[in-house]
Amino acid sequence: MTFTRRDIIKLAGTAAALQLFPAFVHAQGLEKKKVSIAVGGKNLFYYLPLTIAEQRGYFKDEGLDVEISDFAGGSRALQAVVGGSADVCSGAFEHTISLQNKGQAFRAFALQGRAPQIVMAVSTKTFANYKTPADLKGKKIGVTAPGSSTNMMVNFFLAKHGLKASDVSIIGVGAAAGAVAAMRSGQIDAISNLDPVITTLERAGDIRIISDTRSLKDTETIFGGPMPAACLYAAQAFLDKNPNTAQALANAIVRANKWLQTAGPSEIVKNVPESFLLGDRALYIDSFQKGKEAISPDGVVPEAGAATALRALAAYDTAIDAKKIDLSRIYTNEFVKKANQKYPNG
Repeated sequence: MTFTRRDIIKLAGTAAALQLFPAFVHAQGLEKKKVSIAVGGKNLFYYLPLTIAEQRGYFKDEGLDVEISDFAGGSRALQAVVGGSADVCSGAFEHTISLQNKGQAFRAFALQGRAPQIVMAVSTKTFANYKTPADLKGKKIGVTAPGSSTNMMVNFFLAKHGLKASDVSIIGVGAAAGAVAAMRSGQIDAISNLDPVITTLERAGDIRIISDTRSLKDTETIFGGPMPAACLYAAQAFLDKNPNTAQALANAIVRANKWLQTAGPSEIVKNVPESFLLGDRALYIDSFQKGKEAISPDGVVPEAGAATALRALAAYDTAIDAKKIDLSRIYTNEFVKKANQKYPNG
């Protein structure tokens, strides 16, 4: 085999490029070191990986300066990202479908939860006579915020049982002590919320659960397949412009997901703000155990998950045209695949 001078130069150039590529990528660094994340109900277990990534310094390890803004519900956090006051949203996976349906390109790139963890329950005080879903007609149902994933869960539950969203009154009650107070004071007849709010009310005998998505089994029974939940999502334009920054964010979330798979209850309590415990550490630990399996072990969106989410939305939202939704554009697992390679053991 003979080589011309031109062949040798080409080969030499290719070899040099291959050697320099990793260094080149490293030199590129983060396109955006200061990142703002909007979340609706940071204290909820739904978003626990986000808190762990923050509290354990995983974002800082990636060279990021992350500012997290907490809103009353996922719909408010969504508005912040769409409006441009936040770069990334830590919110419900199904919002990416609703956004695409409105002509807006947003994509999930790191999964935090593989089950919604949303629980619907009725008041034992004002709604003790509840027997079937039909009894919800005319009742006041508390959600974290109108338009949030907890509201979507109500709409899905109603549609599944032959009711319309207009058959009930939706009231935003937040995701913490305010939600507990709203139920106990009789302001609402039913609630769609998450832990630790639900376990707080359940333990005190304030509610009776009628739908529960904290376990994978119950989630699949209710939705007919895997239902991706909390995730980091951002505008496609942000991901295109800041791929290294998005990778750093995914790295931190994957590390948090993996840490949560083996962390003991006492470790969990030490790594969350005191205010998250709602004054009862034992209750917080109990709440965590109930929904632990809902936390994604690796940040990967299951292949069938997007289709499940689309079916759930289309079941009650007539504005959703399922045929026009391109599921391949609402999420990507490319960032978390690389994150798992970098942190195979967390």
